[in-house]
Order: sequence, then C-alpha cells, then structure tokens
Amino acid sequence: MIHQTTHHSENGFLDRRLFLRSAALAAAAWGGLPAFLQAEDAPALIPRETDPQNLEFPFASLDSFLTPNKLFYVRNHFAAPKLDVETWRLQVKGAVKKPLELTHAEILNLPARTIPVTLECVGNGRAFLDPKAKGVQWQLGAVSTAEWAGVTLASILERAGLQSGALDVVLEGADSGEVKNEPKPPDRQLHFARGLPLRKALEPEVLLAYRMNGEALSVSHGFPLRAIVAGWYGMASVKWLQRIVVTDRPFHGYDHTADYSIWERRDGLPNLISLSAMEVKASIARPVAGEVLPAGKAYPIHGAAWAGESDITKVEVSTDGGTTWTAARFVDEVTPFCWRRWDYAWEKPHAGNHQLLARATDRRGRSQPTQRDPDRRGYAMNHLVPVDVRVRE
Repeated sequence: MIHQTTHHSENGFLDRRLFLRSAALAAAAWGGLPAFLQAEDAPALIPRETDPQNLEFPFASLDSFLTPNKLFYVRNHFAAPKLDVETWRLQVKGAVKKPLELTHAEILNLPARTIPVTLECVGNGRAFLDPKAKGVQWQLGAVSTAEWAGVTLASILERAGLQSGALDVVLEGADSGEVKNEPKPPDRQLHFARGLPLRKALEPEVLLAYRMNGEALSVSHGFPLRAIVAGWYGMASVKWLQRIVVTDRPFHGYDHTADYSIWERRDGLPNLISLSAMEVKASIARPVAGEVLPAGKAYPIHGAAWAGESDITKVEVSTDGGTTWTAARFVDEVTPFCWRRWDYAWEKPHAGNHQLLARATDRRGRSQPTQRDPDRRGYAMNHLVPVDVRVRE
C-alpha cells in the first residue's frame, strides 16, 4: 500500500472522506474534470502560470506517440523574447580555435538530423508534493514527445574547433529577466543558461533544432533555434538559443547551482549537484484522479513510461494500492530517448474506492521508488503517485 500523507482503512482503500478530498483536489487542480472527459471538445493546453507563460499537456488526452505541437507543454523561465530572424545570430565563442557567428540561413544549410525525443520538465509532478514545494505546480503533463530536426551541437563545435582545455559547453538563451530568489547577481538580471559537460555535448543526440514534428519551430518552443538534449530534463534544452560558450572550467551558473540542483549524500555529507538525466518513471493517463467508473465493465488503464538515457523494459500496474502487481502491455516499441505508451485491461472492477499505481523498470534495472526522496527538493519526482478512483454500480 502506497501512503501519500493520508491514512487508509483496514481493507486497503481510501475511506470515503479522504477519497472525496483526493477527488476534490484533483478536480480543483484540473479546474474540474477536463472538457474532453465531459464533452466532445478537443483537448487544450492547461495554464499553470501566466507570467511567464507555462502550459501543461493534458496528459489524460494521450493517444499518440508524438504529441501534436499545439498540445506540447510550454516551459518558460522569462517572457519569450522578440527576435528578428534576419538579424538574429548564433555566436560560438570561448575555448574554441575559431569563434563563429552563424545566421539562421547558414544553419539551415548545414547537414541535418531528425530524431524523436521526449522532454520532461524536472518539476513535472510537483503539484502532488506535500508539503507544497515552490515552483510551477505541474501535475502529470509537463512531458511531451516530438520529432526534432536540426544540426548536431557536435558539428557546430567541430566547425569552431575545441581548445585542448575545453571542459563545459554553456547554452545561453535570449530570454532574460530578474532573479527573485537568493543568491541574486548584483544587477538581478540574467539570461537563462545551462551547461553541458563536453562528453554529453558531443553526443549525436544533442541537437540545435529548428523544426518540430515537421513544422518550423514556433516562438513558444524556441524559434529560431533551440537545444534538444535527449535523455536530460527539459531545462537543459535551452530555447531561443543565442550563444554557445565553451569554457575551460566547470560552469556554475545560477540555473546550475542555486536552481535546478538537488542534494546528494557522499560519506554522510550533503552536496549540491546539478540535475541532468531523467529518472525512470511511469504515469497513468486514464483514468484520472477522481474519475467514476462503471462496475463490472473492463476498463483500459493506459499511460506512458520513460527513462531518459535508458530504455523502459517493464511497466506494472496495481489496482489495489500496491498489494499486487501485473505487467502491462506495451503499445510502442523501444525508441531511444522516448517514452513508451502502455495499457492494461482492468477486468470487471468491483464497486468501491480503488487506488491505482503504475511503476516502470528500465534496462539498467532501475525502478521507481515508493517514497519521495526529500533530498531532491522540488525536482525529479519519479516516486509512485496513486490515482484514486471510484467504481460504482
């Protein structure tokens, strides 16, 4: 039985009062059940923040391997910059032999690569934490999959030539704003920037993308150019890319240390480390929390699972709060750096309150933890999250 700061009755199900509270919280977070669960209306992005704009993929609408562009989640740290593609330039500088300044047209003429990649915001699932953690209150939908086209970062670095002391590759976006939390830079303003170790930057799955699902990149997704760092949490895939700075020392920018970092215990000592690769995780798309299902009628529980730089090899589903588990069926074949959709036929559910769970295992043998690790602060939520539903005659 999975405990999420609630208490359960002896038979393993949530009691009526707690079940109703869970359903109410879920409905409130969704703004009621999504429209597409009530009517024939098309699903739409769910606003989580307006300034800057942050929009969540309606995960319950999951029905395809690739997420339509109009439903792909949007994560902004600052307001989207207004860029003129004719005057925009990508600068490559720092510990390189030949600094570069490339136009959009020049980048489009370079050899291209197209790969599907799942991106997940490292704060995905934060709304389920208790006590509440600061940050955008994402539920399940700060994750999406698209097919990205662009040039490899490695090919750009090869053109510039790396100096012998090159260590990190910093990706800087054109978006900027005031830092509200300490420690603040003296002027309180900065551009969003993330660093990659050289070993990752040179991998073929790291793109500078200008197309998304066969369409030109939109402003909300980083036009004219964005990074796609496959296998890593979404904060590494910097949007509105304007500068690549190769450094000869580790990069310790604000979004590497003060933000987007977690505690790691080494010999009993807590150390702050920067977040990078995505954790193994499975989420249930349907039913949604608080949904009422008919008794005695098979229900297809379904969702998706992903594991960053690894591959998902198993998904198991429990309909009794974790007492028993049954393997789910995969809908998708293994695709590197992508989610795998899965489903499970829940045969003849009986009337009552039920707690549903899904857990994934990857090729490395990693599986989802039962409990939340407090050292992760408000990030990297991959512990088991119950979905409480009611089955009614």
